[in-house]
Amino acid sequence: MPFKRLLPSPRSLLAAAAVSLIAGAAMAQTPAPAALVPAPTSAAPVPLAKPLVANTDSLTTLKLNGQFDTLVKALTAANLAALFQDNSRHLTLFAPTDAAFAALPAGQLDKMIADPTKADLRKLLLHHVINAVVPASKIKGTRGPWPTGAGDHLVLDGSTDGVLKADNGFIVQSDVTTSNGTIQVVDEVLIAGSVAEANPTPAPEPAPAAAPAPEPAAPAAKAPAKKKK
Repeated sequence: MPFKRLLPSPRSLLAAAAVSLIAGAAMAQTPAPAALVPAPTSAAPVPLAKPLVANTDSLTTLKLNGQFDTLVKALTAANLAALFQDNSRHLTLFAPTDAAFAALPAGQLDKMIADPTKADLRKLLLHHVINAVVPASKIKGTRGPWPTGAGDHLVLDGSTDGVLKADNGFIVQSDVTTSNGTIQVVDEVLIAGSVAEANPTPAPEPAPAAAPAPEPAAPAAKAPAKKKK
């Protein structure tokens, strides 16, 4: 299907970003936008006030919940909203809540939205997208990098029982299945490079303690001398 039929009025920069997402071609890997500073990572998951319930496509699902207004605004500003209304595609979107965006340093997101090119904004948002359906069952018991629509990697971590993470954020609701993919709700805005892609190297086991040296044997007792007759 020609790309122009997916997005009726693409702009050149949008096309470059979205083609890599839809066709699976990797963009040149670049670091996270220089202006973006990660928010402090939560020590524990921050749950949703009310669960996200699927309603047709992914974009509509987010709009109707009321806790993802900032994400919807950013997707719309970046001309990426149509990707999440296209039922011919099956994408996984790691969706930060409004509270997650509010935790970013003041003015960072507004600066990206105000940028006429929207390049950094698209890079940030496409880092939250995998061009395949990734259910929680594929994350549990594993840890490793997954390619994103931004051409970088998202680290998914299910190596700890009962905990699922994406980069620096907790997945607080998993597997919201919509007509065009899956939404995994995260409590942080995900920043490329915020965590190491390689699995941590386990600390070497300490060498066994040396056995104590045996105590010296007690000297043998001398036999009493014989008396002379």
